[in-house]
Amino acid sequence: MFLNSLLVSYQDYWKDKLPDGTSVKHYDYPDVWTSFAKDGLRSVFLWATLAIAAILLIVGFIVRMKKSEAFKAYLTVAISLAIGYAVTVIVTMFSVEIMDMVENELVYDLVLYPAIALGVVVIVGAAAIYLGTLYGGRAQKITFYASICGMAAALIALLACIGVFYARNIAEDGYYNSELASVDQVVLYVCAGLLIALVGALAVLLGLGDKKGFDSKSIAYAGVCIAMSFALSYVRLFKLPQGGSVTLASLLPLMIYSCMFGTRKGVFAGLIYGVLQAVQDPYIIHPAQFLLDYPIAFAAIGLAGAFCRVKSLDSLPQVQFALGAILASALRYLSHVLSGVFAFSAYAADAGMGAWVYSLAYNSFVFVDIAIAIAVGVVVFSSKTFVKEVRKRRPTEKKEPAPETGEDAAPQE
Repeated sequence: MFLNSLLVSYQDYWKDKLPDGTSVKHYDYPDVWTSFAKDGLRSVFLWATLAIAAILLIVGFIVRMKKSEAFKAYLTVAISLAIGYAVTVIVTMFSVEIMDMVENELVYDLVLYPAIALGVVVIVGAAAIYLGTLYGGRAQKITFYASICGMAAALIALLACIGVFYARNIAEDGYYNSELASVDQVVLYVCAGLLIALVGALAVLLGLGDKKGFDSKSIAYAGVCIAMSFALSYVRLFKLPQGGSVTLASLLPLMIYSCMFGTRKGVFAGLIYGVLQAVQDPYIIHPAQFLLDYPIAFAAIGLAGAFCRVKSLDSLPQVQFALGAILASALRYLSHVLSGVFAFSAYAADAGMGAWVYSLAYNSFVFVDIAIAIAVGVVVFSSKTFVKEVRKRRPTEKKEPAPETGEDAAPQE
């Protein structure tokens, strides 16, 4: 029924002749089919995700109870299936999203295509870094620095394009900048800079003792967790009219990655995820607003592993996870709120509210989204086997033994 309706709404172009003799192409139901497909597929993937998760969990529980020696092999199969499903969701939904934007004339060349280019550079760069770790030595350093430079160049190019887009389309549009509202560019840049410094400092301080650098294992896990989060971000429970949505625990894989490999690597993975989110749902009007709503906001999610090394809470892994998730979501919320106040005050004016009140209320969806992730995460971290695997995969820097002194020191010749 769904497929038949979809095909009917997108049967083919029709041509209507205008009085001047020209023909105009259109669909049977203009501006309908992609929205219909997107909503229908999202519903399908929501229930499919729940069903697949339930099946994998039930089968895993049975295998664990009846044949524990086969559980590791089952995990490999289950993860492979999950990755394949995630790729299917990403490719399908991303394609429909792009078609929907094209059909509704929401594609802005100066924003979307540079954002896609940045996403491609990030993915290719991550793959190159992974291959470099397999060779080690000089090859690893060259691929790492070359990839980082490529990502930085693509990001700078995107910011420049967004700046041109703002100057051409937003600066004097009479809506975002008017008597009732304005885009405060200076404050936006200051807020973005301060939050970058704050998230970076917390990642370094909370990650003291973690192993420095990336190896093949940490990169592989990052790729899997980012892909899983990106796929789950399409499984939306509801979407807000001016950007933002509540999803089916889409940020949980990124949080688990931070608990596994530390806040430094977690913030980097969140940064990449934020860039991909900008490609998926580009609600962008200003360079600093882009930084606040995408890379910075989701890089903060990488701080979710902040309390996973607190020894006094080792007996309560659920609390370790929940505290880190709350810290991460609070910083994400702050980033979105600042963007709303200083970039989107026009929406507050439309609602007859102050910019701070409107932004604080509107962006509270973050707490609903994170509450779902925490609820699922607490259940996951209640498994002793899972907690053991997470802690086993969090390497630390090896410290050189301190030289012996005093009576224990070896006698000098």
